[in-house]
Amino acid sequence: MTRKQEGKRAVLEGTKAEGMELIQAALVKAKAQQQIPAPAKKRAGRRPPVPFAPVPQQISVPSQKKPAKKHKTNGKAQPMPSAPLPVEALARPALLPAASPASVWDSLQIGRPDPWRIEQGRLVTVGRTDPAHVAFDILRTKVMHVMRENDWKSLMITSPTARCGKTVVGLNLAFSLANQKDCRTALVDLDLRRPQVAEVLGVKAPPSMEEFLKGNITVENMFSRYGENLAVAANNRPVRMAAELLQSPEAAHAVSSVRQKLAADIVIFDLPPMLANDDVMGFLPNVDCAILVVAAEESTVSEVDLCERELSEKTNLLGTVLNKCRYAPEKYGY
Repeated sequence: MTRKQEGKRAVLEGTKAEGMELIQAALVKAKAQQQIPAPAKKRAGRRPPVPFAPVPQQISVPSQKKPAKKHKTNGKAQPMPSAPLPVEALARPALLPAASPASVWDSLQIGRPDPWRIEQGRLVTVGRTDPAHVAFDILRTKVMHVMRENDWKSLMITSPTARCGKTVVGLNLAFSLANQKDCRTALVDLDLRRPQVAEVLGVKAPPSMEEFLKGNITVENMFSRYGENLAVAANNRPVRMAAELLQSPEAAHAVSSVRQKLAADIVIFDLPPMLANDDVMGFLPNVDCAILVVAAEESTVSEVDLCERELSEKTNLLGTVLNKCRYAPEKYGY
């Protein structure tokens, strides 16, 4: 090979080597560009979107009581003592149990009727020496049978007009009922405009019925006990606004407390005359039944008919008692 040919071959080989180096450098550069991420293109006039973060949902987890801590005593695990009670809980007084009806009945003040008043007031069922007590005993038995059959506890006694003798009839019936050992009876003077029970019994200083109906006097301080089976609540003075007081919620609560605390089998309410005012009609929802007392030769047929019709519409009318009758029934010789 000539020198000229050798020179051309060397030139070709050198060019080839340089070309290979250029190709390798281009490959390395391209590989490096693939590993570097291209920058994001920004949009003109728009802000980049804010990524949305979902609101976490509240998940209810059932509470679990932690086991009581224990400490070791003499090598054995013992429960830790509980926390002491607050001072307020220690200072709070304990609730006292309600008094039983028997204890309330025994705690009532003992009443002693005036013998002269008893005789003048014609209370024939107290001493039972007057034969007239038989009529009230018959009335007592009829009243007891009807009220027990219907499970009635409260009885109202009224009249068409004044001076019919309803208070005397009510007291005689109450003392006759008290003679029954299995019948505990209570009588309440609710003739607030003209109270008469205290005068007939001879009670000198009875409590105020107005204060009792307003809730200011308790049952224990209002009633007096006559014998073993009769308690009487008399009144010391007339009351203004009697109809409004008898229809008040306080009066209804007081009447209910009499039944609960005394646990009486029959409670008799002495109400004023029907045709004189609206006291009777306002108090009727508080009683189970009623008795109408009329006076012979004084009460008219129209008055009796009107009162009987109104009582029958509003409550259970047990019947009508004819008082002050001059003609006694024939005797049977014993």
